[in-house]
Amino acid sequence: MCAMADRKFDAAHDESTVLVLQGGGALGSYQAGVYQALSESGAAPGWVAGISIGAINAAIIAGNPAEKRLERLRAFWDLASARVTAPALSRDGEPRRWFNEMSAATVVMLGIRGFFEPRIVPPSWLLPTSPDAISYYDTAPLRQTLLELVDFDLINDPGSVRLSVGAVNVLSGNFTYFDNRERVIGPEHIMASGALPPGFPPVFIDGEPYWDGGLVSNTPLQYVLDASPHGGLTVYQVDLFSARGRMPLTMPDAIQREKDIRYSSRTRLNTDLFKQMNQLRDAARRLAAKLPEDLREDSDVRMIADLARHDGVSIMHLINRNEMNESHSKDYEFSRYTIDEHWGCGFDDAHFSLRHDKWRHRRKKPDGIVTFDLSQERI
Repeated sequence: MCAMADRKFDAAHDESTVLVLQGGGALGSYQAGVYQALSESGAAPGWVAGISIGAINAAIIAGNPAEKRLERLRAFWDLASARVTAPALSRDGEPRRWFNEMSAATVVMLGIRGFFEPRIVPPSWLLPTSPDAISYYDTAPLRQTLLELVDFDLINDPGSVRLSVGAVNVLSGNFTYFDNRERVIGPEHIMASGALPPGFPPVFIDGEPYWDGGLVSNTPLQYVLDASPHGGLTVYQVDLFSARGRMPLTMPDAIQREKDIRYSSRTRLNTDLFKQMNQLRDAARRLAAKLPEDLREDSDVRMIADLARHDGVSIMHLINRNEMNESHSKDYEFSRYTIDEHWGCGFDDAHFSLRHDKWRHRRKKPDGIVTFDLSQERI
């Protein structure tokens, strides 16, 4: 796809309201529930940034008019989940845990309709020169699903919602963001963001192979902050893995906890770095003001003195903390039962947080960043 750095974009959408979506496979229906609550409260974002499954949700949101977004999100998650005929199951207890594990095992064997399917010929039987030899599944169904549910002409329209999705270059290991403010976006950019090896094959863009951005960073928050040097943002950061958890007691618990830590958000790291940069910015300005008059016109000093003031950032942190009967397979457990539960939890967490007094009466901290993790009060 061609770059379009010289293209002008209008202000049809307020890019200061940002929805940041982490990767996490089947857990991504939690993000759909969050978006439903934001939409119904009138807080729909003007900028959506995502990684992996977050990139798919982001593309559906940005690639549809407001009145169709929930319908298309529901269409994707209905397609990607299976309504298994089974007795009514509670959210707790061993029967539900076994059901979840059986559902995940079915996904491993059969794939997910409209998403990915096992290769007819096993990778080990293919020539090493074939890209198919380094993945177990074919993601061609996802491309067709994206073309059906996402209007890429709308994404690339000058008045569109801003869309940013992250992927990692297989050859250089460098992280790359594909942003519709900088280039034309197609289904391959969304697929590249979610091409998690060794399950999925790399996606080639402009001759370069890309894998899932979650290999480097599972959240686009840093990109959003770096791309907004003047601040003034309201960010809804939606995480699918919780960094905090209990001490594992069994081997499956340990595997799940390792995955949670590996893929949990770098929100704290990003916000700490952001605060440090603002402190350095302020210190540099104060230092420049103390210099003798004859040094203040030095080009380096002028550059420091002219650093723009930052308007601050407010972040609502929404974390999927539903751990009932979940295990290390939770990101590929696509049963309709579980998908609907994640959606409902996302909606409830966002609905609660949006109406919380601390959020409604918040004040942005000039030159700073304030994070609100309010949904934990529901637990």
